Amino acid sequence: MRPVGEDRPETEELTPETTFRRSIEEGRRRLRRGPVVLVATGLVGGIDIGIGVLALLLTESVTHSALLGGLAFGSGFIALALARSELFTEGFLLPVGAVVARKGSVRSLVRLWVVTFLANLASGWLITYLIIVGLPSLRPIAVSTGRYYALTIGLGGRAFALAVLGGVVITLMTWMQHSSESIVAPVVAAEITGYLLGGARLDHSVVASLVMFAALHTGHAGFGYGRWALAAGWAALGNLVGGTGLVTCLRLLQVPHRLRLERERPET
Repeated sequence: MRPVGEDRPETEELTPETTFRRSIEEGRRRLRRGPVVLVATGLVGGIDIGIGVLALLLTESVTHSALLGGLAFGSGFIALALARSELFTEGFLLPVGAVVARKGSVRSLVRLWVVTFLANLASGWLITYLIIVGLPSLRPIAVSTGRYYALTIGLGGRAFALAVLGGVVITLMTWMQHSSESIVAPVVAAEITGYLLGGARLDHSVVASLVMFAALHTGHAGFGYGRWALAAGWAALGNLVGGTGLVTCLRLLQVPHRLRLERERPET
């Protein structure tokens, strides 16, 4: 995620081509992270989203409104923007673009995805445990929301469609945060994304996992970790299709000339 307030050259016109070039550089930087930095960044990302889940559960328990819960959940994505942490699905745009531009390897991309996903889940599991232990009043809403992802939408077409939409929304957020000079734009994009994911209950693999973890921590979820794993895997696949297939590929087709130049430009 682009650091909020990052300096940009004032004389450079912001176009899809320049945004793409900048995104390639950022994607290459992410692919080259060392193992310690990669794990730490993913762990912080899980905590950030966990805070958003706390805001969502707290708001919904009081207001009984998914839309207001979604507005509150946006705080987690704002934390991602300000803390420069990493969420699994953020890797569907910048690092993929870097690999397509031959500035990184498929192996490094898979490494980024796997380590970030596992780190997000590990810290998310811990933060949701603390939420349920520290705020037992949130247990009923945690159970009902967790069951929605694990049982209500199931593992069929509806869940996959919601997961595709989730991938589209999060990848569009990444693109918007890299295509504006404004320091406010990344925060606005983060809040809109949180609102759509939480308010519309889109199926995002990490977000849904944290909500299901919260339900599991209560001991009364009505489903187990096996069901969580199936639901999370199905959501991750849909996120991948939506993020890379419906957003990243089209963005790359938008700048074919720039992509060709990046492929021909030697590594520095």
